[in-house]
Amino acid sequence: MNPNASPAAIEDAAIAWLTERDDGFSPAREREFAQWLRADPRHAATVARLEQTLGLLGELPEFRSEINTAFERAAPIVAFPPAAPSALRPTRRWPRALAWAGLAAALVLGTFVGWRALRPPLEIHYTTTVAGYERARLDDGSTLELNSATALRVQFTAAERRVQLESGEAHFAVAHDTARPFIVSAGPIAVRAVGTAFNVRYATGGDIEVTVTEGKVRIGQSGPASSAAESAPLVSAGQRVILPHHAPPPKIEQVDPATLRAALAWQSRLADFAEAPLADVIARFNARSRIQLFLADPTLADRRIGGTFALDEAEAFVRLLERDGEIVGERRGETEIHLRRAR
Repeated sequence: MNPNASPAAIEDAAIAWLTERDDGFSPAREREFAQWLRADPRHAATVARLEQTLGLLGELPEFRSEINTAFERAAPIVAFPPAAPSALRPTRRWPRALAWAGLAAALVLGTFVGWRALRPPLEIHYTTTVAGYERARLDDGSTLELNSATALRVQFTAAERRVQLESGEAHFAVAHDTARPFIVSAGPIAVRAVGTAFNVRYATGGDIEVTVTEGKVRIGQSGPASSAAESAPLVSAGQRVILPHHAPPPKIEQVDPATLRAALAWQSRLADFAEAPLADVIARFNARSRIQLFLADPTLADRRIGGTFALDEAEAFVRLLERDGEIVGERRGETEIHLRRAR
């Protein structure tokens, strides 16, 4: 992470990554790109902004000739690909077009400001797999973290910031903006915050749990006009509310620090183990790592493990297990390691 990197330098790097990705990443470069995104919140935010811009441009086929004219006036070598009846998808030349963003983007945005006013707000989807985790910085400066098997949609307007949690669990650190409330909907409930941090878990069975880690939120009914009104229950830092799917009155309870840390442990890449069974440790790694670990020898399941490990560094954990010569990790492809006793 280089905290002194200028926005222009970060944007140039992001354009280079997007161009290379469109040409096709090798597995090694894909991992390097993921590391670059995690190195600085500004990296992921810049990539998201550029992808959003490309997505918007891809939705304007009826204005392609005008856009091309605008880009050609600014930089004749930059142009949109010819229109085609197939799905409109940014080509590898589009990220390079963003390098001319100063004048060309101003021309494009000026041309279509009226068109955008007639369109619904752009929606951004985030999803994670059963072994996934994602951290993203939103356009307003808020940060969201997605636990495994989570899906949500983000839609910002001039009046409000709205997130629809479709399944799973997410934590929100909300940037302060009194003019635009931040509302998270999950099933029948809506959580409203202005500047705070809270966790929402939407269980498969329909139960919803909201835990506040900073500030206060209001819990109200979801719906097109939901805003968690002033009469709705107020939940403060260190408290949580559980709303069963059969919808009895919500119950607000105080949460002790140890319980709170345990409930939010999934957010940390570091995990402490004290004489934990290897099978339990592997389960924690598999929930956070792209590389999945398997016990080829069931007798290893009860082997005791202690220490602090980075859950997104499964390879390093396996190398540590192999160090004493009793366990061997067999690599199978890019994403599987099978553990067995050394022969």
